[in-house]
Amino acid sequence: MPVFRLTEQILFPRPELAEESGLLAVGGDLSTKRLVAAYTLGIFPWFAKGDPILWWFTSPRLVLFPDEMHVPIRLARYLRNDGFTFTRDKDFAQVIRMCADSRSDTWISKEMQRAYTELHEQGYAHSVECWKDSALVGGLYGVALDRVFFGESMFSTTSNSSKGALVHLVAHLKEKGFQLIDCQMTTRHLQHFGAREISGRQFSNLLKKHIQTPLSDRNWQNDNNTD
Repeated sequence: MPVFRLTEQILFPRPELAEESGLLAVGGDLSTKRLVAAYTLGIFPWFAKGDPILWWFTSPRLVLFPDEMHVPIRLARYLRNDGFTFTRDKDFAQVIRMCADSRSDTWISKEMQRAYTELHEQGYAHSVECWKDSALVGGLYGVALDRVFFGESMFSTTSNSSKGALVHLVAHLKEKGFQLIDCQMTTRHLQHFGAREISGRQFSNLLKKHIQTPLSDRNWQNDNNTD
């Protein structure tokens, strides 16, 4: 199938037209309006530094239903006694920087960091921070639209800190009534927590069901609690 070239108009081809690799389109920009339009369809940007902006829709798709989250007993025991505290949206910029710095060949370029920080400032992108002795030791970030959370990246500088951030995230999403977490790429790590693959068509149907209005939500920090 052809790879579509985007124009200045904020329009995307149908996700089912993506290549087998998941590549759907090239070009466009990383404006908040375009990113929100993309995520509403399950499309996400992923490209190396120096490359044009590439847009993807992968199938099968790894997803985690919050009610199916599985926390291994050993990890749950560790998190109860580890001295970690967790916050939300306390330091989004530092979380995304540390996600980028944790990878030598990172796709989280300065351009991507600016775009997602803008998404955060507009209330669409959110972070979870894991602290120990006042130091940021782990965290994750992603995009939230209506009742769907799209996970982007996580980092860890000490054992189990990113896992703890994930456990905290899912508990928060369940409390807020979220129905789906998009994990994008299949990893055994996330499958251990209960994530499973579904078809691209199933994924699109779930997005249509759970993203009725892709409103921003600036209240993640306002209802912050540490635990």
